[in-house]
Amino acid sequence: MPTDTTLPPLDPFAGVPDKRYEVKAADLLKPGTGGLLRWRRQATNAPIVQVEDAYITGTFDLRAADLNFLFRFERCRFEHPPDVREATLLGLVFRRCWLPGLKARNLRSRNDVRLIRSVVEVAPDDHEAEETTTIQRGDDRERGMPNAAINFTDAVIDGSVVLTRTTIRHPQGKAIQGDRLVVTGALLAYRMVAKGEVRLPGMRAGGNVNFSGATLDNPDGFALNGNGLHIGGSLLCEVDNYGPPSERERFTAKGILYLPSATVDSDIVLREARLTVDQKGPVVVDAWKSGDPYLDPRPALVADRLKVDGNLELSDGLRAFGTLRMVNARIGGSLRLAGAEITMVRGESAPFYDRALHLDGSTIGGDVEATNLRVPVGQLRLADVTVGGNFLAWNSMFLHPGRDVFSARRAKISGNLQLTDATLKGTLRLQGVEVGGSVNLFGTVLTEPGLRTSSSFSLDIRTARIGRDLVLTENKDRPFRAEGGVNLDGAQIARRLDLHGAQLSSLSQHGIALDASDVTADEFILSPAEPPVGSVRLRRAHCGSLADNEAIWAASDGIQLEDFRYDALKHGIALDDDRALDHRIALLRKAMRGYRPGPYDQLAATLRAAGNEEHASTVALRKQQFRYEALSKGFKVFGPGVRAWSWLQRSMVGYGFRPVRALGWLFTLLVLGSLWFGLGSDDCVQDTDRYAVSGSRCLVNHDDTGLQWNPVIYTADLLVPIVDFGNKSRWYMHGVDNWVSAGFTASGWILATTVAAGVSRMLRRET
Repeated sequence: MPTDTTLPPLDPFAGVPDKRYEVKAADLLKPGTGGLLRWRRQATNAPIVQVEDAYITGTFDLRAADLNFLFRFERCRFEHPPDVREATLLGLVFRRCWLPGLKARNLRSRNDVRLIRSVVEVAPDDHEAEETTTIQRGDDRERGMPNAAINFTDAVIDGSVVLTRTTIRHPQGKAIQGDRLVVTGALLAYRMVAKGEVRLPGMRAGGNVNFSGATLDNPDGFALNGNGLHIGGSLLCEVDNYGPPSERERFTAKGILYLPSATVDSDIVLREARLTVDQKGPVVVDAWKSGDPYLDPRPALVADRLKVDGNLELSDGLRAFGTLRMVNARIGGSLRLAGAEITMVRGESAPFYDRALHLDGSTIGGDVEATNLRVPVGQLRLADVTVGGNFLAWNSMFLHPGRDVFSARRAKISGNLQLTDATLKGTLRLQGVEVGGSVNLFGTVLTEPGLRTSSSFSLDIRTARIGRDLVLTENKDRPFRAEGGVNLDGAQIARRLDLHGAQLSSLSQHGIALDASDVTADEFILSPAEPPVGSVRLRRAHCGSLADNEAIWAASDGIQLEDFRYDALKHGIALDDDRALDHRIALLRKAMRGYRPGPYDQLAATLRAAGNEEHASTVALRKQQFRYEALSKGFKVFGPGVRAWSWLQRSMVGYGFRPVRALGWLFTLLVLGSLWFGLGSDDCVQDTDRYAVSGSRCLVNHDDTGLQWNPVIYTADLLVPIVDFGNKSRWYMHGVDNWVSAGFTASGWILATTVAAGVSRMLRRET
């Protein structure tokens, strides 16, 4: 240190100091008296070289030296970057120092290397600074030499690297270059400020790498390049809470956090971090200009093939302006996005490149916690993701109107998918997902769906396999609402499909409010809060129990029910409640907007299985009535005849489902005929020469004088076809009686024909 001990402590950050503080670097390195031994603390015999309050001129050059000393500089300013390349030292400490750079390539330190509250600043117009930081120039620089303010390339530190509150400025190049750096301890960079790239590819750290409260500023490139690094502890890039609350410092990165193929044995924590990438700035990697739609050219975080044994926390106030890309990552614990906000610039033309979160092919061993996650602009893409726990995203907001806002095709979630009380603009696409528990979307609002040529659904969950329930219901005063409709085509739900209190509508281009074709579940609860705007499709769907309300049957564009099967009605129809049955039949007919036999057969089968045979027959009867009505509309000429035949069958035998009516008609006709023929008389009784007379009627043949007139038997003989009781051809009838008898004969034939038709229909039904 300077020999004048009366000097005040040096402020190394105030520019070039007074000459009285000057110490020549060569003097520090001379052997013998005045050299290293001069600065050695003899009192404790410790191998420490302590230099304080000095302006060190010349180059402090320990290149390739092998010294068993720890060099400690405090409040020192260096004229040129210290050079410890290929050196082997006991340790190296700079506290509150100013350096124009540090050359430590291939350094071997048996203890910590520390730069605490120091400033490392490269002067861009200083030729010597350029040389010492090896800025490449084609005329006089060795090709491949690094351009870095601090160069730790291939260094081995048998301790920790401490950069707490140090500022490193080299915006034209790299602030830190630590390719293949090996640190047996931790790398601690609390509140470090780096202007330029922090480059640490292939680094190996035995403990934590802690950038909490740090600011990494390299807006046109990588803020942190950790390609392939391996951290034995945690990677911490979060808020630094040291000091009073007003002095809390968040981790801030202007530029890309580049961590592909990184391995972290514990956690990665970016709580309350600020990540920003210039969305209109230069693209860093040329390959990203390829036009590949699966690339993300402006990411805030790139962590493809990342492996984390613990949790990955991008949560609790994290703000990211740029894509968080973690394709094919492996996360042993949970992925936490709770309380974060991720936003993008909306793409104007395909392939858009506006994904906010990109997790394709990743595996998360625990939960995905995304409660209160905010995505004001951008898509969340989670195709082929595997989640070992739950996906929890209640009270979230995802806005990407007119496009897919959340796409998780073929994702596999062992627990529940909980996306409740959320607000989404765009399409929620869950096609082919496999969920071991339930999919809960109660209280979620889906508006402004993505528009495609074939469909425009707000929720697309086709061919999904759900281990328990699919819940699309209201939550307190907040309904589930899908502005573009819900597509469940081919979904398999183990227990319950619940639409209680839902609001379903559709866009005019396609007009489908609910497509539940081929869906299977133990229970359907189809009771929306209001009639769906659009059509409802239940073709080939099957459930064990059906609960519904009038609103579902009043869909504005009707319901398609071909081969829709349900085993029971949750709220059955009582045996004596004919009004309820009539109401259901009316709803069914109105919803189908035309004759379809299957839904009536299904309702009849359900009632019959419940022991309600009478109501089942009523449904079958009404089905036949509607059938003949549909047939009559199809015949222009024979339509009235079809309607008359239908009326006869319905009134006489109820299309075979009311056979007792035939007995009633037979008895009525028998009574009427008996009264007519019994109370009437014939003028022929006056002509005894021509006719044999019995009572008030005449026999046709004189030989039948033994036959007694009986109007009841005569009427019965007229009514019963084929069988002849020997009366109708033996009594003389003329005038009105002749026409009446012919009418009774015709009525008998009609009655017999309708009975035969009804019986044959019943036999076909039973077989």
